[in-house]
Parts: sequence; structure tokens; C-alpha cells
Amino acid sequence: MTYADKIAEHARRRARALGMGGPEKLARRKAQGLLNARERLDALLDPESFSEVGLFAVSARVEDRDRSPADGLVTGYGRIDGREVAVAASDLTGLGASSATVMGAKLRHIRETEIKNGTPLVLLGECGGARMPDAQGAAGMGGIGLNYDYNRMRETPWVTAVLGPSFGLSTWNAVHSDVLVMRKGAVMAVSSPKVTAVAISEEIAPEDLGGWRLQSEVAGLVDAVADDDAAALALVRRVLGYLPGHAQEPPPRIAPTAPAIASGQILSLLPAERSKVYDVRKLLACIVDAGSLLPIKDRFGRSAFTGLARLAGQTIGIVASNPMFKGGALDADACDKVVSFLVLCDSFNIPIVQFADTPGFLIGLEGERRKVGGKIMNYIQAVEMATVPKFAVIMRKSYGQAYLNLGGGLSDEIAAWFTAEIGFVDPAVGVSVVHNLRREQDPLRYDELAKGMMRDSTAYDLAGIFAAQTVIDPRETRDWLARMLEVYRRRPTGGISRHRMATWPTTF
Repeated sequence: MTYADKIAEHARRRARALGMGGPEKLARRKAQGLLNARERLDALLDPESFSEVGLFAVSARVEDRDRSPADGLVTGYGRIDGREVAVAASDLTGLGASSATVMGAKLRHIRETEIKNGTPLVLLGECGGARMPDAQGAAGMGGIGLNYDYNRMRETPWVTAVLGPSFGLSTWNAVHSDVLVMRKGAVMAVSSPKVTAVAISEEIAPEDLGGWRLQSEVAGLVDAVADDDAAALALVRRVLGYLPGHAQEPPPRIAPTAPAIASGQILSLLPAERSKVYDVRKLLACIVDAGSLLPIKDRFGRSAFTGLARLAGQTIGIVASNPMFKGGALDADACDKVVSFLVLCDSFNIPIVQFADTPGFLIGLEGERRKVGGKIMNYIQAVEMATVPKFAVIMRKSYGQAYLNLGGGLSDEIAAWFTAEIGFVDPAVGVSVVHNLRREQDPLRYDELAKGMMRDSTAYDLAGIFAAQTVIDPRETRDWLARMLEVYRRRPTGGISRHRMATWPTTF
């Protein structure tokens, strides 16, 4: 064979691999308004930055080699905003992106390499599940064990976008990730609706099995939802902008911007009466850099807000009770949500700011059935274990155990707004418990007793025993936090956490 023959053969094989599942399958995806795997990578990565690994990989089964280009998974290295990343994009046109031996070897390689090189991993997930009959029998199952590693040490950030049907391996990768984005219309579940229907002898719609509403609002596995592929990929790019390349460096800093709402407007957004509700996200817009607030799990456990943001150009993680939902009382879902977020922040050296305006934890029969006591303890253990700088702002009420969970006594620096009230229980509850009296029974005496219950509960009382380091005007919050961030970034560790939660389960 001449060099010309070899060049022609190489070009033919390359074109065949780049052609994925063939023109007909690609055309059907285009007609559905869906990008294919390579188009998704083009949209995600900086132009001309992709270097592919495993282009010429095919199925280990001889009979499938001609219809398994890249074995259903496009892997390699690229750049996002000039920063190196490792990527793996499922190709549903190649045997349904079903997981098999060679695909597993490619995925393992890219995972091991991104850890060695200290670069984030981006997974664009679609998968029909395990490839049959490849996975059947001892040889099939034994091969899986050789190529798949389920251990996460959080050496580097993982961000996944579920962009289509995602079953089996694609789901495992997604729920292992630090941040999970899901496109509306995609489905994520352990097994496909067909397999599930056989297993439970009941037909079930894909959306009911693992649609975006279930996964983002009920299960709480999904961190952000996007309308289409383009929006999902834009979210992935945005998330990575807050995170370091690896766990041994601080997050990137950018030029600061002023808040979207002037800090002087906080008091106009904060009701003077503590019983009135408000959306804490509006107050946060007065504190963080404009356009930087990125909610995480915003549809789940909504009495707690968690999100990434920038303050004076520096990445921070925000945990805040949100009185707009359940009056800010934290339930079992809110606890799970906060713990997951604290693990993310501590793993990747993101300072934590907690904002408290809560009557406490939401207790009762349903809470006990949901193991809320254990979840409260998970939450406070995570707060104590985090070794990044931790700041707390007590806005209005902060009662009971929630006072501690939201940073009271457990933060490096605590500021109380002059509107703060601190106590074991809401004074109204205290009167009912201690004096067995309801307001409708004797309003005058009830109000007198409630006033007594509020004695010594002000911000100044807390600062008087140095349980808060300062009392501030709410309008001073941004300046105070910016100053604390500067003070604490001078730690000898250079802002790097001890990563005591690096092996904390991604789901619990």
C-alpha cells in the first residue's frame, strides 16, 4: 500500500467517524431542533480549541464496528473562555450512546487525565442505558468493573448537562457531578421507561419517570433547568466561570461591578414588621455584583436559597433562608439542598456567606418521617467541617437550632443587622408554651408576656456578649462583606480549604 493509499484510507476512516450515526439520523435530530454531540461541543468550547481523544474507537464486537463511530462518545480537551477543560459528549446516533466496554475505557481515560491535569470535566449526557447484549453475562458485567470508577474525591469540578434521554451510566455520571443542568424535554432515570415498565409491570410516561420537573422540584437532583440545548450549554459555561480549575487553587476573580439594585434600597425592600414576607433574592441583588447571582437548586427546598455570586469580583457561595416560602422555616428538603451546596463551596475554595431570617426548622409529623432531625445534624456538621472563610449575616429573626445552622456562633465573622432578633423560639410560641395562653384568650396579657419574651434578644444584646462581631446598618452589608473577604483571603493557605468533605456523597 502506497502513502497515497494510506492517506486516502485515513481520510475515509476519519470522515466515517466524524459522520457519527450517518446523514439520516443526523437529519432527524436537526428536524427535532436538537444539536448533535459534535455541534454541542462546538457551541460549548472556544473556537478551534477542541482536541479529540478516541476518534477511531469502535465497539469491541466485530459485528458492530461499522455502526459504532467513536463508540457513541466524543471525548477530548478544549477551552472555555481560555481555560482548559476535559469533555465527554454522548452521541445518541451511535448505537443510542449505549454504554459498553470501549466507551467505558474512553470515559475512564478522560476522567483520569482531567484529574492529573487539574482541569474541570464537562459531561454532555444522553444514553440509552447499557448496550445489549454486550453487558449480558459474566464477561459483560466483568468488563464493566474494569472500566468504571465510581469514586469521587472532588479533585476537579464536574459539570453535567443532561440533554436527552439519560439512563444508566449517563445518570450515574450526572448525579456524581458537582453541578447538574437539565434541558426541558430530557429524561433522567436509572433505567429507560421500557425496562422500568417490564420491571414494575406498569406503563409509565418518560416525563413522569424522570422529567425535568420531577428531578428539579421533587427529587432535587438537578441544579438548574434550561429551555433548550443552547441555554443549557450557556449555563455550563457560566457555572465554570465561578469555579477553579482544580481543588488546589482559588476561584477566578474578575473586575467588580456595582449591585443591580443600589445598597441604599435594602430598607425599602425589607418589611419593618418581622411577620411580613419578602423574597430574599431581591435583597441579595442589593449586595452582590450585578448579574452575578446564579441560583442553585432554585426549584427545590425553596425556603432556603443557595447560589453562587460575585462580590467585588470574588466568587462567593450564598445560603439564605427565604421568607417568601414557608416563612423561611427550613424543612428536610432545604437541609439537603444546603448541605449539597456547602460541600460544593468547601470542595472548591468558595467563601460561604449565610443570611438568616427564619423562625427555625419546620417540624411535625411529616418532618419526622423525612428524618429531619438527621438532616439538621448533617447540615450543622457540614457548616462545622467547612474550612473556607465563613461569614454570617443575621437579618431579622433567627430562632432555635436554625440560629446555629445558619452560621450563628459557627462563622469566622458574624454581623447582625440592627433589625435582628435572636432567641430560642418565636415569642408568640414561647408565650403559648410557657404560659399556656393564646392571644385570643387575653390579648393584653398575651402582648405583655410576648414583649417580655423578646427581652435581651436584640442585635446589640448579641454583640454585647461578643457572639456577633458587629452590628451594622443593612445598607452597609456589601461593604462589610467585601472587607471581610479581603481580610480572610490573606490566610497562609491562600484561600485553599482543607477539603474535609471531599468524599461526602453527592446525593444522600
